[in-house]
Amino acid sequence: MPKLKTKSSVKKRFSRTGTGKIKFKPAGKRHGMSKRSNKFIRNTKKSCIMSQGDVKLIDHMLPYNK
Repeated sequence: MPKLKTKSSVKKRFSRTGTGKIKFKPAGKRHGMSKRSNKFIRNTKKSCIMSQGDVKLIDHMLPYNK
């Protein structure tokens, strides 16, 4: 069976935790912070765990990171 290629854009944006869940940083923190609320800025600082429905969409793009 041939080797599977990892999607380069996915490996830059997502990583796996020790238990196998997918971790990511929320979008919306690049510029325009003056129009964002303080609650939004505070909540997007930390990384988030992806929901199970979304994990199925990108799971095949990370074949060797399991």
